[in-house]
Amino acid sequence: MPLLIKGSRLIDPAEGVDGAFDLLIEGGRVARVDRDIPPRGGDDVLDAGGLVAAPGFIDMHVHLREPGEEYKEDTESGTRAAAAGGFTAVACMANTDPVNDSSSITERILKRAREAAACRVHPIGAVSAGRRGERLTEMADQRAAGCVAFSDDGAPVRTAQLMRSALEYAGMLGVPILDHAEDMSLSGGRVMNEGAISTALGLDANPAASEDICVYRDIRLAALTGSRLHILHTTSGGAVGLIREAKNKEIGVTCEVTPHHFTLTDEEIQGFNSAAKMAPPLRSEADRQALIAGLKDGTIEAIASDHAPHYEAELQVEFDALPFGVVGLETAVSLALDRLVHSGSLTLAQMISKFTAGPAKILGLAGGSLRVGVPGDVTILDPEREYEVVPGAFESRGRNTPFDGMKLRGRAAAAIVGGKVVMNRISGETVIDAGFPADAGVREGAGAGEMN
Repeated sequence: MPLLIKGSRLIDPAEGVDGAFDLLIEGGRVARVDRDIPPRGGDDVLDAGGLVAAPGFIDMHVHLREPGEEYKEDTESGTRAAAAGGFTAVACMANTDPVNDSSSITERILKRAREAAACRVHPIGAVSAGRRGERLTEMADQRAAGCVAFSDDGAPVRTAQLMRSALEYAGMLGVPILDHAEDMSLSGGRVMNEGAISTALGLDANPAASEDICVYRDIRLAALTGSRLHILHTTSGGAVGLIREAKNKEIGVTCEVTPHHFTLTDEEIQGFNSAAKMAPPLRSEADRQALIAGLKDGTIEAIASDHAPHYEAELQVEFDALPFGVVGLETAVSLALDRLVHSGSLTLAQMISKFTAGPAKILGLAGGSLRVGVPGDVTILDPEREYEVVPGAFESRGRNTPFDGMKLRGRAAAAIVGGKVVMNRISGETVIDAGFPADAGVREGAGAGEMN
């Protein structure tokens, strides 16, 4: 059934649109954008008066934990969390068990997504077999199976030679390497940022130089190969400066930031706060301000959650033994609205671009805009809706968040995938309807952005 979205303020940064427009989706794709589209007899009408409609939000950095760790999260719960957070697509990292280092695992992930997902799922393949940093995976096979990029996330690509080879092969395939930038000789196993707080707490510390050194190495390799490099979860002011300089030299480097890194600092660790242990760690206030500046000037193109759910029993241990990572799919958009838009750091259009045009361009996806003919994926925002973070109400199986009890201004009001409303809280109560139409999914064996 065609879906007509009426009465919204439509913001599409990729197309330079910001105004009062209606939007018609037919056959899973955008059919018309106009000032006033009259309803027809067979249209399903969604009243978005007073709300903001935008291209479907993409979270390009998510850990769905399936296959192998479904007790932490699985495709169904993870994509329900994504829909609840306003996302219409996620890219899932390769550090599963078994690792997504072959076409058969990629196909398994996409098959499971077709069966249970509440939004689109784009697999990220591993750079090295088993993520052991020894030899490259069969990237061409994984690309043909549906991988949109490659990453050993959770660990850096171990050697410069392996990274050079990975960039060369990924470049031939037209996809980026997503880089977990960390010099393990400086950071390995250390539990928080190096600074006054780590000294006061007596904790092993990970210096920002660990990130900066790896970012510098891999930018040089991107320049050498002419291939595209994307820096995951950027945290340090030094890294932002290196990336800005590389962009000025027209080196093919992009980067992302997480909401926890642009919102919090290592001060959160005081009292051995288990919810604030993450990798890379929360950095200093100066680093946080550098991230905000990078978002403002376009050095940082994307905001991604790095959603990393853990089982509750894993969190009932001493601080040093705690696993790294926090959940973020259900809080990312609200944090961006509250801490970036309402603070005046970014315009609403700038923020929307970090969730839409930015990640779509980096991963080569068909989404990211609402021009006629593209997939009918829409995120509807209520920038003024007040929201209290209640982990017990999450769709995710993970409850590990540093934002428990925080009151935020702004929330996703609806998520639409291929013309189907998969999440709707416009009237108040959140309703999630998983199982978007088969023709709205990425087909098995598709390359980036190809649809059924």
